[in-house]
Amino acid sequence: MSKHKVLSIIGVAALLAVMSALPFFAREYYVEILIIFLINVILAVSYRLIATTGDWTLCHVVLMGAGAYASALMAKHFGWPFWMTMPLAGAAAGLVGFGIVYPLLRTVGFAFFIASLAIGEFIRLVWIKFHTPFGGPRGMINIPYVGELGPIDFYEAIPYYFMTLMITSGCVFIMYRIDRSRIGNTFKVIYEDDVLAESIGIRVGRYRSFAFVLGSFFAGIAGALLAHRLSAIDPHQFGLDEMVYLLVWVVVGGTATFAGPVIGVAVMTFLFEWTRPLLAWRPLFFGAILIGFLIFLPGGLESLIPKFTFWNKKQKTT
Repeated sequence: MSKHKVLSIIGVAALLAVMSALPFFAREYYVEILIIFLINVILAVSYRLIATTGDWTLCHVVLMGAGAYASALMAKHFGWPFWMTMPLAGAAAGLVGFGIVYPLLRTVGFAFFIASLAIGEFIRLVWIKFHTPFGGPRGMINIPYVGELGPIDFYEAIPYYFMTLMITSGCVFIMYRIDRSRIGNTFKVIYEDDVLAESIGIRVGRYRSFAFVLGSFFAGIAGALLAHRLSAIDPHQFGLDEMVYLLVWVVVGGTATFAGPVIGVAVMTFLFEWTRPLLAWRPLFFGAILIGFLIFLPGGLESLIPKFTFWNKKQKTT
């Protein structure tokens, strides 16, 4: 086992240990923030899974909403437990992704970006238009909580946090394995040069659609976790503003490595809470951050790591 791999395992283990200890030293409000943070990690990493093929979409948050609505409808109207509705919510979001990816495959680059926005807004307007079963513009309320599992009551913040931590860790691990697999490498080859990839026998359309459906599935899982924690959802939670926040997370963290989106979510969650008193100025603040990173640090914060490592080695040799 290489030294780099050993250090990575130690780092992940240390991070999980810190995350496991945090809720016991934080107020309940901050435990709720940590729950949302973990849900956003699934969302951001699943978005990167799609972006590795070169497809930057503006409907990923809507696919999260598809999972949230699917889980809420199954739990509220059929009485199905969360442990059943959560994977089905991922499947429902994946099915929606499968339905919309084929018209999107006719586009690339900026056209894909805009077409995904149009399709996402169409889906969101369906939720607003139909009061049955989606609740119209007011959305759905009284979504059942996860409930109890033996002596554990997931209505409480700390048990729900640990459940979300376990689900997030599982989802991130699966996406990491996909990223490091032959399929993940194929995604990256398509991003580098889709014409060359096509010429050597790679079915570019199939792999692009596969990445989109996979990302949609995990976004649906995140949506189910969100719906059952808040016990209420509405179409405005999955609008363009939230999609811009997702883009900011990914751009700030970077997409070249698997850890980039996680870094972006962590940093921007801190800044989001820090700027809460400046609510009216927050869009300007976040917009300035996005533009600043695109101009001065297009590789995101993750690009600073190799630069710091090189500088550190240089200092030791001098």
